[in-house]
Amino acid sequence: MFDFDIGKMMVVAIVALAVIPPKDLPRVMRTVGQVVGKMRRMATEFQGQFMDAMKEADLDSVKKEFEQLEQAAKVDMPFGPAIAMRDEMTQAVEAPKSIAPPTLPSEATEPIPPPPEPFSSEIVVKPPETTEIAEALQHEKAAASAAK
Repeated sequence: MFDFDIGKMMVVAIVALAVIPPKDLPRVMRTVGQVVGKMRRMATEFQGQFMDAMKEADLDSVKKEFEQLEQAAKVDMPFGPAIAMRDEMTQAVEAPKSIAPPTLPSEATEPIPPPPEPFSSEIVVKPPETTEIAEALQHEKAAASAAK
């Protein structure tokens, strides 16, 4: 605010020597020092209060954000890993409450054989017979000529 450099301070000191008598100069300098010290303390206190208010305002906004995140992430169910493990253990140990008899298809008169195992030597692939190939070719030719 006040732009004091060494030149301006020298001018003020020379004017003070000319205006203030030398015997009162120590008392005046002490008073000026005390006033300047009080002004600095007041400025520092004001700045500290201002910074505290800024931090508090910033902390309030951060606190509001955390509260919003907490509300968004809130789970209605209580989380108790010990309770969940106990429930699972009791369910595993207890006998099933009821077992329904298996339902059989009504049309099944003979048992269904199990599917063959992959890469089994029992599976035999027969090559298509030449008559089947000839019939498929004639069928394709007939379909192509009908499309024209």
